[in-house]
Amino acid sequence: MSLICVLLILFNVLVSPVVAETDVWAEKQPKECVILLHGLARTSGSMEKLEEELQQAGFLTVNIDYPSTKKRIENLSADAVSRGVNRCRNEQADTIHFVTHSMGGILVRYYLSLSDIDELGRVVMLSPPNRGSEVVDTIGDLTSFQWYNGPAGGQLGTGDDSLVMKLGPVNFPLGVITGDAPAFFDGWFADMIPGPNDGKVAVERARVEGMKDFLVLPHNHTFIMSQEDVITQTIFFLHHERFDHRRPDGPQ
Repeated sequence: MSLICVLLILFNVLVSPVVAETDVWAEKQPKECVILLHGLARTSGSMEKLEEELQQAGFLTVNIDYPSTKKRIENLSADAVSRGVNRCRNEQADTIHFVTHSMGGILVRYYLSLSDIDELGRVVMLSPPNRGSEVVDTIGDLTSFQWYNGPAGGQLGTGDDSLVMKLGPVNFPLGVITGDAPAFFDGWFADMIPGPNDGKVAVERARVEGMKDFLVLPHNHTFIMSQEDVITQTIFFLHHERFDHRRPDGPQ
């Protein structure tokens, strides 16, 4: 046998186990899946920019579309959250996170008040009406409001009979980002809300007992999910279970 053949055999013996171990290691890398839930009277399209950047950061994503103005929160939650969880499990995800906008966060809170998700990781809520909105208190009885927002919209007030006010503290790793710069087209709504607000929800009403971190950025309710600093901070929380308070637009 020639010296070259001997060297080739030795090379294959030495290298093959390393390649095999590398393949096994790659297969065992944990899969993290993020379920995105849009807000009231919106669609999954409103979350697409955020979804794309989550994918670039290495997360699997499931962007759920649900009929937010057609049913009550209890029904929407059971449908939308369950579909998201099942799709993440179909992808064999080891960890399931949530990123929500506005009422989407309430769907998650309601679901988790009744059911456990064994793979649950972290949750980021953007401008959630965790303690309701005075806008609903003021104009929720108007026919035009009910027609546009449906039965779920009427459940987001600040009174004791409001569904959100009946939900208890959260017991999962939650970070909340909200805004304090109402858009010009939300001026009428902003005037209904005492104190700093994003045009739909007061800053203080985005808070909820049990949350891990809270951040206020200069954005409005409608487009907060598309802002670069918000997206950067969202990804940071999913990685670290806290926001980066050193600077508002993300890690240095």
